[in-house]
Amino acid sequence: MEGLNEDQIAARALTPSEISLGKGQRYYQEIAINRSVQAILKGNKRILLTMATGTGKTVVAYQICWKLWSMRWNRAGEYRRPKILYLADRNILIDDPKDKIFAPFGDARWKIENGEVNKGREMYFAIYQAIAKDERRPGLYKEFGQDFFDLIVVDECHRGSARDESNWREILTFFKPAYQLGMTATPLRKDNRDTYRYFGNPLYTYSLRQGIEDGFLAPYRVHRVVTQWDATGWRPSKEDLDRYGREIPDAEYHTQDFERIVALRARTEAIARHLTAFLKKTDRFAKTIVFCVDQEHADEMRRALANLNSELVQKYPDYVCRITSEEGDVGRGHLSRFQELETQTPAIVTTSQLLTTGVDVPTCKNVAIARVVNSMVEFKQIIGRGTRVRDDYGKFFFNILDYTGSATRLFADPEFDGDPAFISEEEINSAGETTSQTYKEVGEEIGDIQEERDVGPIISEDLEGERRKYYFDGGQVEIAAHFVYELDPDGKQLRVVKFTDYAAEKVRSLCPSLVDLRRRWADPDLRSDIIAKLEERGIDFDELRVTTNQPGADPFDLLCYVAFNAPIRSRRERAERLRKEKKDFFDRYGPEAKAVLNDLLEKYAEHGAAQFVIPDVLKVPPVSERGNVIEIARFFGGPEKLREAVNDLQALLYAA
Repeated sequence: MEGLNEDQIAARALTPSEISLGKGQRYYQEIAINRSVQAILKGNKRILLTMATGTGKTVVAYQICWKLWSMRWNRAGEYRRPKILYLADRNILIDDPKDKIFAPFGDARWKIENGEVNKGREMYFAIYQAIAKDERRPGLYKEFGQDFFDLIVVDECHRGSARDESNWREILTFFKPAYQLGMTATPLRKDNRDTYRYFGNPLYTYSLRQGIEDGFLAPYRVHRVVTQWDATGWRPSKEDLDRYGREIPDAEYHTQDFERIVALRARTEAIARHLTAFLKKTDRFAKTIVFCVDQEHADEMRRALANLNSELVQKYPDYVCRITSEEGDVGRGHLSRFQELETQTPAIVTTSQLLTTGVDVPTCKNVAIARVVNSMVEFKQIIGRGTRVRDDYGKFFFNILDYTGSATRLFADPEFDGDPAFISEEEINSAGETTSQTYKEVGEEIGDIQEERDVGPIISEDLEGERRKYYFDGGQVEIAAHFVYELDPDGKQLRVVKFTDYAAEKVRSLCPSLVDLRRRWADPDLRSDIIAKLEERGIDFDELRVTTNQPGADPFDLLCYVAFNAPIRSRRERAERLRKEKKDFFDRYGPEAKAVLNDLLEKYAEHGAAQFVIPDVLKVPPVSERGNVIEIARFFGGPEKLREAVNDLQALLYAA
């Protein structure tokens, strides 16, 4: 739009956001929205936003479109609403925004598909493939005319749209008169340099690390898990034949070869066993994505996991599913249920490439990597599946189970999530004014990454003439090592940490001394707060009991033991000590009330339920056998006296 002065730009930039989404914008989203709108009003025709997965790029795109649509901005300065095209390379990246976030556009929306052209709408959605040229047609996009669209939003723009050799690039070039907004989650790397050449340097960047520090993205814990064959390599014996009776070429095969050159069923089953054991220790219904080498590997993994969880599969047939392009509508149905907040199943999904990008699974708690990932861009997309925070569903952090070393290697890359390296090169005249600006080739200075080597299957023909990799179904393999990594206090690199050391550090960050921990634990409200914060940080008391080999210990004693090296007492010891040393406390009450307090103490000694919640604890045996809530309260002289007595009981348990 031509002819706007600074005051007019400022006035239009104040156009209100659309609020039917139910949430206000986060501060960084407001920055991205306002900068983009102002840049467009000032006439900047190519804009790039670099925002980490899970930070709400789609919401930002929606608000930008809404503001421009509401103020009737368009390239020509006419009194009409703009024509906007939202482009991506997968249907799910189009259908989800169109049907959900962009719903307030109502009938202005139109998805270009099935070769249909409709020029009477304002908010268009399309995948490149639906409008690009191919061997059958010259390109549906040409039906619209070069100046039809005022703005084009390119979601996940690093995925080929800006590559010089891409057919999709022709679409952006054809619509050159339109303003073009690119959105990506990946800072500048060697493998996405074309994107930054085309759109220029980012107008705004919000990184994964910043999102974690701000509390908008979930922090992660990395579990590096190594099978014996990954640790030492695998070599076939002379007599080893594959599933189809073929001799496997004699060589030493390593992680990057598994499932590409040779498929090892025993290794797949070992990974599935470890993952199943991990879920049994944590949460068997935690949403979990397993990234496999290819669709066939994803199916093998699904079978192995289904066999190991047969009792759950019998009850929930879709407990573990494969979601790949081969499934078609069935897979899309599984995916839709997997994304839902309220659904229990599918709990585990196996995939190869389909879920790496643009799939929002807010409650995903585990990301398992069972294939080698060498691309930093792809790696960040994969871990982005777990970065959403949903405190209302108990999702505060997520686990990365790394079975190939990809995560620990790429997290160590100095370029991981750093500020994007700009590649502009300017020429200036004697007055210091820029006379030209070009973009340099990306080389070592922006962090060369190891290219994924072509280790496609060794080609061999079986009896049916099919070409396939080798399949070895024999052998036996175990997990050789399991390390846990976490970000260091500066948030800059991963370090190996024992679970007990990790727990101790988190306890001391909440309570600097044993005295402080004892004081706060004795107060029911403060105790609840400590427990909640430890849960947010992944501290599970059952896991801590197993790790410390203290099955009968009270949670308080466990924390004192790991954080301050205090002597540990069992729950039974604490209960008996209280009965013996605090008889005066029990003597305050009549026989019925004293019996209730003893029941509570016994319940604690047997089950560790020191967090007595009134009235819930009164409704379960053995306390419930002494009367209903009203009758039990009468034993103490009323509800308030009952609550006071129970709180005193809890405080005395931890007094010494």
